[in-house]
Amino acid sequence: MGPDTNGDVCTVEQVLDSTLESVDSAELLVIDLARTAGFGEDDLMGIGLAVRECLVNAVKHGNGFSPMKKVRFRVLQSPCRFRVTIGDEGAGFKLEDVPDPLAPENLMRGSGRGLFLIRAFMDEFSVRGLEPHGTEVTLVKVLGNGRPT
Repeated sequence: MGPDTNGDVCTVEQVLDSTLESVDSAELLVIDLARTAGFGEDDLMGIGLAVRECLVNAVKHGNGFSPMKKVRFRVLQSPCRFRVTIGDEGAGFKLEDVPDPLAPENLMRGSGRGLFLIRAFMDEFSVRGLEPHGTEVTLVKVLGNGRPT
């Protein structure tokens, strides 16, 4: 595929089933692509974890494990950026409605840290609603010392 509007070249684009097996295979694919792009082991671990958290959210919270709903998954890269876009077919959510995992009442909860971890390991994180329904999340990791353009 050719470049998109940001000059990134599409490396892979897939439609995934709403299963944890799909999450596993997509996570491994992203780690391989990020390794090929030149990321070191620490970044590979962070990218893999962030993508996994995002995919699990799409499969579980977005699509509710529905066999009728799919997750769209795309990786784009340029010489200095690695961008992953994940979209689900769920009802959507608002970031401001997600509880703060660092709030005292949430510290002992067994879940709720996914978005926190995604933000910690990626350089950019954005969420947008899709029409007529669904959510699309974009994760960007910068290669080297440069900053995203």
